[in-house]
Amino acid sequence: MTKIYRQGAVGALLHEYERAILELQKIIEGISDKELITVIDSKTTDLNCKSIQAILSHVVSSAYGYATNIHKLKGHSINRPDKLFHSTVKEYQQDLTKVFEFTTTVFNDVEDNELEQFDNSKKLLTSWGQVYDIEQMTEHAIVHILRHRRQIERFKIALHELE
Repeated sequence: MTKIYRQGAVGALLHEYERAILELQKIIEGISDKELITVIDSKTTDLNCKSIQAILSHVVSSAYGYATNIHKLKGHSINRPDKLFHSTVKEYQQDLTKVFEFTTTVFNDVEDNELEQFDNSKKLLTSWGQVYDIEQMTEHAIVHILRHRRQIERFKIALHELE
């Protein structure tokens, strides 16, 4: 991704989102195709958290979900792409770049003064039942990547212990 200095609150959110994605892309560098699909947490009931592949598919799909929800709030009609499972890290790195580019396009329609809303009719109802304004949704998207990046870091340690 090309480093761009963006202005205002929207710019700050996009900058932090990009930073989180770049850090995740760096963390997954060097993960082999075999390691990608290896089930690390066989005890979890969360199918999104069994392997690095599952985590990355979940992260990309969720990122599209956050962006499409914001886009719909702004009056656009677009569906979230289907969740995909890849066999290489490179494909996930490309997906992460694409979802960030899509998110920046969505934010072309968002002004700084639209980020924080107190009127629930101007907020998003999430699939998990919370009501977020655009700023809260974007902050959630950033932290979502950070939390799963941390999880992948732990999985990488576990993979090396399996060797």
